[in-house]
Amino acid sequence: MGTYQYFSSSFRRKFRPCLLDYADELHWELGYLKAKCKELNLEEEYRKYQVRLMISYLTVFYPLFLLVMLCLQLVTWTCVENTEINKMNLLFDGLSLILVASLMSVNFFESFVLRHPWVMVLTSVLSVLAVVFCDLMQNTYHYYISHWPLNTTFDVFVLCMIYMFLPIPSIRGAALLATSVSLIYVAYFMHFLAFTSKRFLRRVYGIDVVSVDIFQYLGFNMMGIFFRIMNDTMVRASFLDRHQFMKEERWLRHALGQESMLLDSVLPPQIAKPIQSSIKHRIMQPENEFERKSLGVSSTEYFMAIQIHPDVSILYADVVNYTHLTTTLAVDKLVKVLHDLYGRFDMAASHFKVQRIKFLGDCYYCVAGLVEADPDHATKAVSLGISMIANIQEVRIERALEIDMRIGVHSGSLFAGVIGEAKLQFDIWGADVDIANRLEATGKPGYVHVSGRTLSNLNADEYIIFPGTEKAQRDSMLQKHPMGTYLIRGHVQRESVRSTLHGVQSHVNLDFMTLQTSRSTRGETANTDSMSDELREEFNKMPVGGFHFRFPCCRRDRNESEKSERVVGTYCVAFKDSSLEWSYLHQPDFVFKYSTLLAWGIGCCLLYIQIVTNKSLCKTCIVIDLCAFSILTFLLCLSWYKKFCWWRFGHNDFKIYGKYSCMAFALFEKIQHSFVLRITVYMMTIFCYYMVISMILETCDEDQYELDYIESRIYHYEADFSSCFHPWAFTNMMALILGMSYTFARIPFALKTIIGTLELIAYVLIVFFQYGFVFQHSATTSPFLRAEIAHCCRVCMMLVTMYAKERQTEFNTKINYKLNVDLQNKQKAADVTNQTIIILLNNILPAHVVEVYLSSVAKHELYSENYQMVSVMFAMLTNFQMNLPSLRVLNDIITEFDRLLINYKGEYVVEKIKVVGCTYMAACGLDFKLASKHRSTNYGSMLLEMQRSRSRSGTIKSEYKHPGVVIILTSFALDLMRTLSACNKAYAGTPFDRALATGEICIGISSGEVMAGVVGASQPHYDIWGNPVNMASRMESTGLPGHIQVTEESARILEEFDIKCNFRGLTFVKGRGKIPTYFVGIDENLKFVSARLVHRASSRRFSVISSLDLFSQNPTCEENKSQ
Repeated sequence: MGTYQYFSSSFRRKFRPCLLDYADELHWELGYLKAKCKELNLEEEYRKYQVRLMISYLTVFYPLFLLVMLCLQLVTWTCVENTEINKMNLLFDGLSLILVASLMSVNFFESFVLRHPWVMVLTSVLSVLAVVFCDLMQNTYHYYISHWPLNTTFDVFVLCMIYMFLPIPSIRGAALLATSVSLIYVAYFMHFLAFTSKRFLRRVYGIDVVSVDIFQYLGFNMMGIFFRIMNDTMVRASFLDRHQFMKEERWLRHALGQESMLLDSVLPPQIAKPIQSSIKHRIMQPENEFERKSLGVSSTEYFMAIQIHPDVSILYADVVNYTHLTTTLAVDKLVKVLHDLYGRFDMAASHFKVQRIKFLGDCYYCVAGLVEADPDHATKAVSLGISMIANIQEVRIERALEIDMRIGVHSGSLFAGVIGEAKLQFDIWGADVDIANRLEATGKPGYVHVSGRTLSNLNADEYIIFPGTEKAQRDSMLQKHPMGTYLIRGHVQRESVRSTLHGVQSHVNLDFMTLQTSRSTRGETANTDSMSDELREEFNKMPVGGFHFRFPCCRRDRNESEKSERVVGTYCVAFKDSSLEWSYLHQPDFVFKYSTLLAWGIGCCLLYIQIVTNKSLCKTCIVIDLCAFSILTFLLCLSWYKKFCWWRFGHNDFKIYGKYSCMAFALFEKIQHSFVLRITVYMMTIFCYYMVISMILETCDEDQYELDYIESRIYHYEADFSSCFHPWAFTNMMALILGMSYTFARIPFALKTIIGTLELIAYVLIVFFQYGFVFQHSATTSPFLRAEIAHCCRVCMMLVTMYAKERQTEFNTKINYKLNVDLQNKQKAADVTNQTIIILLNNILPAHVVEVYLSSVAKHELYSENYQMVSVMFAMLTNFQMNLPSLRVLNDIITEFDRLLINYKGEYVVEKIKVVGCTYMAACGLDFKLASKHRSTNYGSMLLEMQRSRSRSGTIKSEYKHPGVVIILTSFALDLMRTLSACNKAYAGTPFDRALATGEICIGISSGEVMAGVVGASQPHYDIWGNPVNMASRMESTGLPGHIQVTEESARILEEFDIKCNFRGLTFVKGRGKIPTYFVGIDENLKFVSARLVHRASSRRFSVISSLDLFSQNPTCEENKSQ
């Protein structure tokens, strides 16, 4: 009972009221495909491909026509004893063959017929008329000269030739020509019917025979029109798929190039390759779908390698007067200046084969001899420095800016690699790196400040050398490593400056794009008015099948076609890959309804021929005919009901259909998608045909027929042969069934061939054995040729023609399917590549900038935005030694800092900007939504704590916009302190990390208006500029370990959120003089001190991980401790 209820409820759910989904079928409508070609401006290219395709059909037709002619002559000359009379047959057939071959050969001149398309139609019409004329003239000659009433030989073959092989582009043109040929043959028969009174001639050309021929021609015309429509549909679908395939392939190449460019801009190849492979590998694993969507790069954590480079030269460059630029220039002008400047530096670095590391606001540093060992690394680094000075001097003159360059170069060893888990950036560390940095800081604008070690690697005669600066002699860092320093000037390699100028887009024609304008232009399609040469070349390589004759006039590269032919078999055109063949056979058939329509039409023709042929009333025949007609009509109605509903209600997408309509939709879709059900319908259709044709044999009294025939011969009277069927009517019915057996779409070609062969065998057995006397005494097609052989020649000719036609069609269909499979693989690869790019971009740029960058980089546009309220943080690890063991610890700590970012993805997102040495830079408020509309949805406990704190402090109307960014970033800063404290405790017992056990963090925070942008369209670098950035850096550099130092504006905002800020006093800040600064109130438990409840012993903390055990949240630290 339970099982019955389950199936009953399942049935009710399946066939409940539903909507009509006609999208898949619509994509296979010929009208839709034509409109799509026009929309994509592909009609001209499709016409060229169609010409090539029709030429390939001619390559099949030529040997087929020759084979038919030779076989007919062979049969005539071998089966006829009196061959003297058949010489005229040879003459007419030879003339027909020569005329057709000569006329059709013109179409092999592809360029000529493309310029003059009417030539294809004219030659086709003339060829058809030649065959029809020779066929009818041969029969007329034998009738009037030899007194042989013959049946026509090429009527059916000519119809097949018109629809299936001749180069007639228009379906209407082919139908008009075929209809004209049919009428010519009918008129020929009617001529004998009108002017002949002999009874035996009326048996050959009688009214019933003519009516049978009319319906036979009607059936073959329907079959031909169906073939042309389906062929045009398949070819257009194949053409559009190929077009899409080529677009995907081109896009993939572009995506791969873009991916490589992005990786090269931030990571050297030896580190980038394992990261890239790991990301792609994890994307392709379904179980990692959640990790993939999070756009994290945890998949790369096993490749956070740090390498030692013992002999390199490090260059640090600083833009003099940079702070003045960021505070005086408009955001768009600043981004353009930096883009122009850093673009020049990148091109110059590429010229000298120096690896750029990163930008740090006004600082640009790179390394020579890093990617590949280079004994001239010092020379190249110094040459790059001289070129950079020349470049910035040109920019200063062009843009009227008071800027200059201060450069320091030092040679030695360093550590290089990637640390952290988010916003991956390649960086360098080591004592020699610090020395190069101090050489830049103590240098002189317009000069390259080098160490004695670097100078020893140079050819001093090539440079102008001055003593180093006094500031360098007093520098505490340089005093720890006693060395001589020197200022250098030298000859500028002008080609580096020129290449930079030519490689960077001029500011005059550089489009500037803000975030708002980018979103309005996102998704604009590329102009498709003209096809590129690459696409045209790919279209020319599209396989078209057929035989590849090496005509000098139309020689073409056949590699693509030959490659396609190796994919499928020779005779049954089955894929050599069994899995591909299985997949092909089980794809849905969205043109199934057209096959059922043709099957119904052919069934009606067969029913009419059977009814006309049967002279006597047969109750069994009526029952069988009604059953066959009912089955075919049911299949027709089932197949077309869905389209009928779409025709009538297609404009209403929300129309609800009843359960019976939904049952019909579901059953039809089941047949469409089921290979077994399609085979069942196909076999059922063939079975219905044979039920109809068997009634002709059932009503035939062969003994009476023999008796009537013998008596007519003995007593010389014209007998009535109504006791048995008309032999040529039966043969024509078999030809129709054979044609339909091959024309039914989406049925395996091998099965069609087997069915057709079995039909031929059964027909031969009937003709020669069961009803041999009936066929033997019917009309023939050549004098003295046995009639049963003529009948078999008609059916064999039909079988060979349909085999050749269907093999060509099947070949093109399967190659189209193979292209679809390749397209899907390309799309998957493109999708993986695209996701890899997205992941990499999200680890270079903030998430909200990624979409803008993807749309703008192809247009050579720059992204920039001005934010009214952003909070910026610099956090520096103090007492941290830059050696190899400590770098691993640094990686673990930075990774733990990165993992905290996951908890700050609410309304105000904390973005990691960069890591510089031991300094962690982050910002809050870099989101375009903050500049527009404030959302009121709940974003978690963090915002609830903010609201509660504000409610305790009363309703305060803040003078700042979006003050929440300050409390969020301050909470994040406190989380950094708590995380570092937990790691220090974990490392306290580790001997080689003992120095780190007393490490502290110094944090500075400032807030205000900030400029943000992506500098460099080819090597993207996201950065932020403005007074808050400079002030946050000063707050960190002038701050104290274990404290969060903030500016006065930030302190006021924190006070609004009930967080105590202690006035430190007036602190000297470079560029600003003495300004008031504050320390955020933090107690011994690393919790915020309440401003209102400062007199109480308890304090409150509003950090994200306040309720979490830090030691359980830092497994990396614990694991390193155990190691």
